[in-house]
Amino acid sequence: MIMPRGQPLLLPVNPVFIAASLAAALAFNMLPLGRVPWMPDVLMVLLAFWGVHQPARVGMGVAFVLGLCMDVHEAALLGQHALAYAALMYGTHLTHRRVLWFGVWPQALQMTGLFAVAHALQLLVRLLSGGLFPGWSLLAAPVAEALLWPLVSWVLLAPQRRPPDRDQNRPL
Repeated sequence: MIMPRGQPLLLPVNPVFIAASLAAALAFNMLPLGRVPWMPDVLMVLLAFWGVHQPARVGMGVAFVLGLCMDVHEAALLGQHALAYAALMYGTHLTHRRVLWFGVWPQALQMTGLFAVAHALQLLVRLLSGGLFPGWSLLAAPVAEALLWPLVSWVLLAPQRRPPDRDQNRPL
């Protein structure tokens, strides 16, 4: 892929790092923090991040399996999170080339729509299965996840950044 002007080249990502970050996000989501509707879904943010930055390595299958893990953990309707995560990954697959041309704050703005669609799918499945409406504070979750996007981008891209001019004989 051709990098936008002014952005440095990144080292290849280690697949173990991807798996470890997703496992850490799954563990964070499983902490007993008292799920409230406005709380951001950290696993959703990391899935979207890796779906944008590494679409060949993290796809809908990984998202579906992690969604099933979340469904089992929360005792939700089986497939509720899995459907939302898979739809999110489909959206990131459609938009990943365009999103990468922007800086992190415009990326966060574009990802807000994908996060909102994923939460709307979860809500729709919950309501169709006879669940209760969690309240309008649910609208704050996609905004909170979009606000996490720059921090997640900075942390997860840090191991890939190469030091500038590390070797005088090899400019790349």
